[in-house]
Amino acid sequence: MSITRSRALLSRALVSVRMYSGEPGSGAGRGGGGGGSIREAGGAFGKMEAGREEEYFYRKQKEQLESLKGHLGKEINFHEDQIKRHEDAIRRHKEQMADIEKKN
Repeated sequence: MSITRSRALLSRALVSVRMYSGEPGSGAGRGGGGGGSIREAGGAFGKMEAGREEEYFYRKQKEQLESLKGHLGKEINFHEDQIKRHEDAIRRHKEQMADIEKKN
C-alpha cells in the first residue's frame, strides 16, 4: 500500500464526524433522516442509543488507526531492509572498483 493510500485511510478515519441538530439523541434532526424510531422519539432511550453509536464509531476509529499504524510499521521495516540491501550493494561495487584500480 502506498503512502498516499495510507494517508487517505487516515484522513477517512479521522473525518468520521457526524453533525447533530441539538443534543445527540434528542430527536429527529433537520438532515432528512431521523436515524430510526428510537432516535426519533428522543428521551432517555434516544440519548442511550446516541451514546452507543458514539462508542461504536470511537471503537471503529481506534481499530482503523491501530491497523494503519501496523501497516505503516511494516512499510518502514520494508524500506529499512531495502536501504540495507542498497548499502551492501554500494559497498560491494566500491570494493570491485578498488580491486580494478589495484590491477591497473
